[in-house]
Amino acid sequence: MSQTIAVLKGDGIGPEIMEATLSVLNALDCGLQYEFLDAGLTAQEKHGQPMPAETIAAIRKHRIALKGPLTTPIGSGISSLNVQLRREFDLYANVRPAISFPGTRSRYDNIDLITVRENTEGAYLSDGQSLSDDGETALSSIRVTRRGSERIVRHAFELAHQRNRKKVTAVHKANIIKTSSGLFLDVAREVAKEYPDIEFQEMIVDNACMQLVMNPHQFDVIVTTNLFGDILSDLCAGLVGGLGLAPGANIGTDAAIFEAVHGSAPDIAGQKLANPCALLLAAADMLDHLGMVDKGAQIRRTIRTVLETARDRVTPDMGGTGTTDTFAEALVAHLHDR
Repeated sequence: MSQTIAVLKGDGIGPEIMEATLSVLNALDCGLQYEFLDAGLTAQEKHGQPMPAETIAAIRKHRIALKGPLTTPIGSGISSLNVQLRREFDLYANVRPAISFPGTRSRYDNIDLITVRENTEGAYLSDGQSLSDDGETALSSIRVTRRGSERIVRHAFELAHQRNRKKVTAVHKANIIKTSSGLFLDVAREVAKEYPDIEFQEMIVDNACMQLVMNPHQFDVIVTTNLFGDILSDLCAGLVGGLGLAPGANIGTDAAIFEAVHGSAPDIAGQKLANPCALLLAAADMLDHLGMVDKGAQIRRTIRTVLETARDRVTPDMGGTGTTDTFAEALVAHLHDR
């Protein structure tokens, strides 16, 4: 049975890495159909708005989207398009794997951890922000709810079950921020009791940052609030070579959007220098979500094989001399040879 997904090519290098990613998905014969939609600067130029109603409606219809990097047009009243999508579809769980691959400029090998970040509340709410008339005092509220905390912690434990993970670490600052961070930690402790087969650990955020740098192999699944998750997930990406290998999944009850978390890199757009791995890995996570776990694993294995055996075909940021297209062609050729 075929599945139609919404495809947002994105801005800058987005169309190039999306073309590469779709060529790999097609080689896997996943039975996917694509509805291509406009968003970002492309949509602003064509439709006069960066996130047309047609795009929102199509994502709502198909419930699955694969998204390249979007550029939010500069101008008053236009908020982050990524934040807009998360709020529109209540995509409460941001899941960011960090996995080591060969040939990367990283300080560690054999990293395999996942950050699960609450995506809809916490310190990222625009509500309650104010600046005094004299410009001397800024205020911002942090809103954490029991419902939001419970569903993100439960998502982390369920993910640990599905992927045979052994430990979940809740990262917090409840020693100082006793209300909002304290509520999150209290709920995490309650939910953890329902999963006695999974080790539960709690760690203050500043210590977690230090421990990740000193010994990242002690972590398995990290669950935390919005701001801490934003910081920690990028830190974890740095452990494995940077955002070029960082996929992201934004998951809600009724929709899921999979993306490369890096930017649109307009300075190299059109030059075929962009590394497609982040979007390819996001596509692999999408296949897992759709129940095609074997095909998702195939993408990851094929990326690893090409990085190990075809250095001349991979992009310069990965130490190669190839292009976006030669990277994709090598992946497709390997899949066809299997």
